[in-house]
Parts: sequence; structure tokens; C-alpha cells
Amino acid sequence: MALMPKRVKHRKSQRGRLKGNASRGNRVVFGEYGLQATQGGWVPAATLEAGRIAAQQYLRTEGRLYIRVFPHKPITSIPLETRMGKGKGEPEYWAAVIRPGNILYEISGVGEEGARLCFRRLAHKMPVRVRLIKRRAV
Repeated sequence: MALMPKRVKHRKSQRGRLKGNASRGNRVVFGEYGLQATQGGWVPAATLEAGRIAAQQYLRTEGRLYIRVFPHKPITSIPLETRMGKGKGEPEYWAAVIRPGNILYEISGVGEEGARLCFRRLAHKMPVRVRLIKRRAV
């Protein structure tokens, strides 16, 4: 089942504008390696789930996967071949708003080559460009 909020204050939201880079959620915190977005966009909840499944199948029992983003934004659409007017449309799916620099996934408990292979599988599924980054020593 795809991720979605339990409750929301407003059922529909405006599109908004993606400006600037991520100021939060842009460092590897939980794992050793992270998958960082290099461009902004919306990532649907189903895509996040598909990435989670692909990573879990690759990792099996070794290693741990962390998902660092959550789909808070409802994306609405009007049915095809509908005349103009009649309002905004119903919520179709939920999406996570991604800015350049956001960490999408993190992995711990595997080597660099294993993380690279796992994240390569995830990168094919993502609608935004991504790169692998390592945790910085404090």
C-alpha cells in the first residue's frame, strides 16, 4: 500500500512553486550512504513504494533501508474528456515535494559497492535525477 497521511487539514492543495535548494533533509543521518536528488519535482507515493520494494529485494536480510521523504501533497485531476468548469477535480494520488539536495533513501549495513548497485536500481524508478552520497565524518 502506498504511503499517505492519516489526516489532513485540507483535502486539496494548490500546486505551488519549487524554488531553491533543500535546506533541511540534505545530509545523510541514519545510514552510511544516501540517494540525493539533484533536481526538484514531485515523487508519487507509488514510486516511493516501488523503490522501497526494489531496494528490499536487493538487500534481502543484510543492511537496513531508510525512507527520508513522505508524500504530504495531494495531486488532483479531472477525468479525461470532461468539459471546462465544474471545479478542481478529486485527489488522484499523494506526492512528496522534492527539492534539489533532498535525501530520498539511506542505506546502512552494506559496503559501498552494494549501496551503489542498490541505488542504481532505485535511480531508474525515480522521476528526478539522483546521485549517491556518503555520510560525512563529524
